[in-house]
Amino acid sequence: MSEKDLFPVLERIANALERMSPPVPEALDLSVADAFVWHAEDTSLKPVQRVNRVEIGLLRGIDRVRDILFDNTKRFTDGLPANNALLWGARGMGKSSLVKSVHAQMNQETAGALVLVEIHREDIPTLPRLLGLLTATGRRCILFCDDLSFDSDDASYKSLKAVLEGGIEGRPDNVIFYATSNRRHLMPRDMIENERSTAINPAEAVEEKVSLSDRFGLWLGFHACSQDEYFEMLEGYVAYYGLKIDTETLHAEAKEWTMTRGSRSGRVAWQYIQDLAGRLGQSLD
Repeated sequence: MSEKDLFPVLERIANALERMSPPVPEALDLSVADAFVWHAEDTSLKPVQRVNRVEIGLLRGIDRVRDILFDNTKRFTDGLPANNALLWGARGMGKSSLVKSVHAQMNQETAGALVLVEIHREDIPTLPRLLGLLTATGRRCILFCDDLSFDSDDASYKSLKAVLEGGIEGRPDNVIFYATSNRRHLMPRDMIENERSTAINPAEAVEEKVSLSDRFGLWLGFHACSQDEYFEMLEGYVAYYGLKIDTETLHAEAKEWTMTRGSRSGRVAWQYIQDLAGRLGQSLD
């Protein structure tokens, strides 16, 4: 085949290879929003223009942990040393709401000061790739994973351990990691007990499993609220949204609502408020 005949063939091959290659990823631009969700399948950050959050003043019964997380985040925002934080404990007591509210408060004080990036639990193995992208931007970021936990056959916790503190690179200076979990050590108790009963060296096996939570400098515990704290949450919502109901009726209905749910928490209080607002024909905007 002559050179003249070969050129069209090579051109067709080149065009075919170009069509088969993945599209060039868009340049990462964190200036378009203050919150993003990480999509590992296409290595992209999707902006979130309106974050689903609660005003920080409406989070009641968690004053101490609220102040600790706020101060830690403030130091990080100001470029000072700060710790990764694990918010653990009772369900529905405002763990993820607090992270989002503190982020909003930082940006309210200084516009664009902080970016919130959510990574889903199943995408933890892609964390090193995400950190590489965030490091290059230079913006200060809270990397947030809600409901973080690991099962017995899940080894991805090892990559998270390396990223938090154990790896050669460690955590980038412009990124801090906040996670919420119902489990203090991020793993079920029966998994830890199984390791203790079957391993050759039980102590070493357990240490391996629980050492992940040690990578978090802050452990913030959330516990079930009392009835008074529950009523305080409700009264705060009623005042904030201007719901027309007297205190005696509010308390009576809220008590009945907790009986139908079998629990008392910030989440249950919010669900009652949504029901109440609907019945009153009032908006919660």
